[in-house]
Amino acid sequence: MSFTKLFLIAVGLSMDAFAVAMCKGLNMKKLNYKHGAVIALFFGLFQGGMPLLGWAVGISFEKYVVRIDHWIAFVLLAFIGGKMIFEALKGEDDECCADDKLDLKDLTVMAVATSIDALAVGISFAFLKIEIIPAVSLIGVTTFILSFVGVIVGNNFGTRFKEKAELLGGVILIFIGLKILLEHLGIMA
Repeated sequence: MSFTKLFLIAVGLSMDAFAVAMCKGLNMKKLNYKHGAVIALFFGLFQGGMPLLGWAVGISFEKYVVRIDHWIAFVLLAFIGGKMIFEALKGEDDECCADDKLDLKDLTVMAVATSIDALAVGISFAFLKIEIIPAVSLIGVTTFILSFVGVIVGNNFGTRFKEKAELLGGVILIFIGLKILLEHLGIMA
């Protein structure tokens, strides 16, 4: 898989973390770069770690599903992308916190919740023979950067862009899943 495709997957997966980081930034009375870095670190580590875990699970079952791996990758990416689009269009604001304190327990729960999708992507990485260390590193670093930016954007502009970010992330993941499917079926080179 090319760097561009992996980067687009990383951006797509980062959108939930970006949206939650925006909420955390919104709730800061004054922008706190140290808190922003901690938030971004949590999201980046979990977003990079979950695909690694998914990849390990996928490798275990690879021999049983090798003939349909492209369909599994497509279904997982399309489902994750569709879920993100649905949540963006639904417009719920359930991930924002009510205060600006940095509670590591709550931050861990939010990091896990926003990275569950990355676990499924990691499973598809196993079937697609993706080199996992560069892939999870790119996902983790991209999420770290976008989450840090999200805190800043949230603090400066509020949650105006939350739904648009999730919508864009969902569309990106669906298109990548479709491209993987079409390439494996020989429809697209």
